[in-house]
Order: sequence, then structure tokens, then C-alpha cells
Amino acid sequence: MESKKLFAQTRPVKLFFIASIPGAISMLASALYGLFDGIFVGQFLGSTAFAAVNLAMPFVIINFALSDLIGVGSSVPISISLGQKRDKDACNIFTCAVIMIVGTGILVGTALFGFAPLFIRLMGAEGEFAELAVMYLRVYAVFSPITTIVFAMDNFLRISGYIRYSMSLNVMMSVFCAGIEFLMLGVLGWNIWAAALSNCLGMTLCAAMALIPFLRGKTVLRFVRPRFHMAMIRQIIACGLPSFLNNIAGRITSILLNAILVRLGGETAVSIYGALMYVDGFVQPVMYGACDSLQPAVGYNWGAGKFSRVRALERCCFVAAAVICGAAVAVISLFPSQLVHLFMSDAAGDILATADFAMRLFALTYLTRWVAFATQSYMLAIEKPLQASIISVSTALVFPLLLIAALWPLGLTGIWLNFAGTAALAAVLSIVILVKARPLLNQPDQELPDTGEGTA
Repeated sequence: MESKKLFAQTRPVKLFFIASIPGAISMLASALYGLFDGIFVGQFLGSTAFAAVNLAMPFVIINFALSDLIGVGSSVPISISLGQKRDKDACNIFTCAVIMIVGTGILVGTALFGFAPLFIRLMGAEGEFAELAVMYLRVYAVFSPITTIVFAMDNFLRISGYIRYSMSLNVMMSVFCAGIEFLMLGVLGWNIWAAALSNCLGMTLCAAMALIPFLRGKTVLRFVRPRFHMAMIRQIIACGLPSFLNNIAGRITSILLNAILVRLGGETAVSIYGALMYVDGFVQPVMYGACDSLQPAVGYNWGAGKFSRVRALERCCFVAAAVICGAAVAVISLFPSQLVHLFMSDAAGDILATADFAMRLFALTYLTRWVAFATQSYMLAIEKPLQASIISVSTALVFPLLLIAALWPLGLTGIWLNFAGTAALAAVLSIVILVKARPLLNQPDQELPDTGEGTA
């Protein structure tokens, strides 16, 4: 198959650019839409609506995190199975994963819709602030069975060699979402529910188009009669756990921080935090696109015993992550006020000064953020979920909670410093993990026998 030739024979640096540039463009398009989403809500609906979106967003991400667990968790064994020439197993994992994602979307979406008022009330929100957050969350809950599969399909397309098609879908989805949201909010003047609806409609369209190559049977991955068994489910969960724990732990941290910010600074503090997260929502997806796009190639070569190619690909990943983070430090440090005004158009005086100060402290995060990010991606791609999970949970939950306590006397300044401190601690932890894993990572290439299984 063409994807196998691409992963096994293309020079590592060339393969990096073939896989990562479309991946980075895809994530850049998504990041730009996320940026415009925040701008549209802040400019057209006001500060209360912007704060409500940020209050509800952790629950939205938790919803996607459960399906992402299955999507990412299945992608790793699928890639390794293809590298080991076990195509039938790869197709079965793919089919079962799609069914599991849809089922999970139905269950979680139903729960979120029913418990949305309780969740938001527990965050300390009241009145219009709470009503807007519930309204926003419930739209995502209704579309959950359809939209949650979109990110997994992106992985499956790249595994099958449809790298440019995947990129095109992501760009199209972002443009469609931004256009519809501008129409609904800026022209028609609809409420916050329209911001969520525009995103859900775009994701639904993208998910439907992503299924077309697989339904036509033209890809290395094909739908087959599913054969569920516990060993496969455990493997999917183990490989998807680092990404899931990172998302869940990060959302728990976000929920806690939002609750603290509501009490320390009210809607203004939540809005500043939201502005920081929207900026991060632009940088991190680009870094994710550059590194995660290599996962199918890394997994394939790891399964095929071509460890020198794995090391060469991962060196590219580390360099790319460092360059992206360096650019982020420069832009955020040079233009903090301009970034604040994108999301908080009416910020002035003390509010602008506080937001500007928070943005400058937040820029320090990216000095070391790339180390843990690239290391976690490396460990996940070679099916080492324990090491990846340790990094993800420490980065998303353990270190932030420790620093909340340690920096509590500094008030809001301690919250803004939390991000940079967490990144530095995670970088140290990642270096320790890489040093301990050196014998495994530096092993010589192996030539695996052909099982003769062929394609499904």
C-alpha cells in the first residue's frame, strides 16, 4: 500500500515535512478558528458571554477527551500492527474504535445535557453568567454522538496515507465554522448557543466527509465485521490513557482555576484566564500537528523494528516543537496588549494592566513547554503509555496543584506564574524519563519476518 511505502522508505527528514506540514496547517486552521471563535464571542456578545464560554469549555473538552482516548488509543496499535504486517488486526481495531466512539458520544452527551445546570452552578456561577454557560454546553451535548468522532477520523486518514485530504478537511471545517459563526453572531445577532452550533455543524460536515474514503474501501484501513475482545480494549485504553489523562486532568485544573478566579477576581479574572487559554489554544495545536502527525510513521517503523528511523523522526519533532515555542515567546512578549484586546475589547486601565502583566508571565511557559510535549508524543508513539501518562498527569494536574498551594500568597500573580512553573517542572521530569529510557530508545534495527497475513 502507498502509505506503507511512505512510512518505510521515505527519508526521515523528508517524511517529517510530508507528514508534519499538512498536520501543522490542519491544526493551524483549527487554532485560527479557535482564535476567531473567542474574538467573535468577545466582540459581538460581550464580556459576560466570553466568560461563560470559558466556564463551560472544560466540560466540552472532557466530552471530546473520552472519544479522543479511543481515537488516539487505537491509532497506536493500528500503526504498529500495520508495521508488523498484521493488516486484518489493524482493520478490526479501526472498526471497533469507530463503534466505541459513537457509543461513548451518546452516553456522555446525554449526561452533559442533563447535568449541565448542576455542573455550572457548582462552579459558582449565577444569573445570566450561568444561563449562558449552560446554553453553550448543551448544544455540544446534543451533537456529541456525531462530532466526537472527527478527531479520531483525522488520525485514521493519516494512517491510511490520506495526509493532504485530512489537511483539506480541517481547513474546510475551520473556514466553514468561522463563516457560519460570523453570520450567526455578527449579522443575525443570535445568542451564545449559535457560537456552539456553528462549531458543531462544521465538525459534523467534516466527520461525514472523512468517512467517505473508508466507505469506498480504497484505504489500507477498512470496515470489517467487528470482533471485540478484552485484550484489544485494554490495549486501546492503555495507549489512549496519556492523552485522556492529560485532557481530563487539564480540565479538572481549569475547573479549579476558574472557581478560584471567580472568587479572587470575578468575571474579569476568568476573562483574562480565557484570553491566555485562547492564545495557548493557538500555539499548542500547531505543535500538536507537527508532532502528532508523525505518530503513524513512528508507530509503523517501531513495529517494523526500524528504530534508527524512529530516532531520526523524533529528532525532527523535538526541533519543530522548540521552534514553535520560541516563536510563541517572542510574539506574546512583544504584543501582550494587542492579544488581550482581541478577546477583551473593552479592557482599559487597571484591567488592561493586569491582563498585560498576566500575558507577559504566561509567555515564559513556552521557554520549556516543548520538552515535555515532544517527549510525551515520543513515548506514546512507541507504545509506552506509562511514561507518557506520568508526564501528562504531572503536567496537567500534579504540578499545577502543587504550584497553586506554593504560590497562593501571591494571589492572581501566583495563578499567572503557575503555567511557566508547571512547564519547567515537566521539562525536568521528561529529561529524567528520556535518560532512563535510553537503552530502549537506542536499540539497533531489527528485521521482522513477514507473517504473510496480507490485507483485510
